[in-house]
Amino acid sequence: MLVNLFRLLALLPLSWLQALGVAIGWVTYWASPRYAQRLNDNLANSGICSRQTFPALRRAVIAETGKGVLELIAIWFASDRRLKRWCQGNTLNVIQDIRQTGRGVILITPHLGGFEMGTYYMSQVMPLTVMYRPPKRAWMEPVMVAGRGRWNTKPAPANRKGVRMLLRALQQAETVGIVPDQVPQWGEGKWADFFGRPAYTMTLISKLQKLTGAAIVVMRVERLAMGKGYALTFKEWPTENFDERALNLAMETQILQCPSQYLWGYHRYKVPEGVTPPPTLKEPI
Repeated sequence: MLVNLFRLLALLPLSWLQALGVAIGWVTYWASPRYAQRLNDNLANSGICSRQTFPALRRAVIAETGKGVLELIAIWFASDRRLKRWCQGNTLNVIQDIRQTGRGVILITPHLGGFEMGTYYMSQVMPLTVMYRPPKRAWMEPVMVAGRGRWNTKPAPANRKGVRMLLRALQQAETVGIVPDQVPQWGEGKWADFFGRPAYTMTLISKLQKLTGAAIVVMRVERLAMGKGYALTFKEWPTENFDERALNLAMETQILQCPSQYLWGYHRYKVPEGVTPPPTLKEPI
């Protein structure tokens, strides 16, 4: 029933869904003090804004975060014709040129703008294996599966089986997609600075790159104003001495292009269970 409702809502103009998303963003901010505090702390401690510019940027972040939630209905359930029309200004030739050399591609993107739109667009033009984690809210999983099910992607679960799928795809010179600003579990990450603060950062990407010699491409999907769609940008990132610090730097570079569209309310700096906090943290956050 929920899937059918979302299919109906996906018929609405994207601008309408995003406008409603703004309202949802503010309701969530005021209804969840814990979420609001984390968003404020992450944004204030990022070093990207001054005390004077902080209030305006925070308002924009709250609004854009709400847009990101509700626009998923459109990205998952709108027609292919509408989705293609929303994709603008891409530089996909970067990936196509790499694949012609016989190398695989590790496509990375932060929780920024309409990042899910990038997955859809990529899956229409080349094989794509994407690592995913089941949503924490069980009711969301059938919706997510139904929405993404029409995409030409191979879902790779965030476990050993999924890692083998990614490795196999890269060995076959295909493209894999990973959202690297998620907090990994114990034994799967290292501490590395992210906007000047230690964040437990996944080691999977650097390991896959070293094992396969794959290229690393950073994707940014910037949300355009007034529901006009998304600007897609692909940029190859240097792989020499690529490690977790380089990974976070790549993410920071993209986020700084449109900081209001980053998911600052995400618990990026938490200490996973069993992980020893870095020296600069007195206790787990």
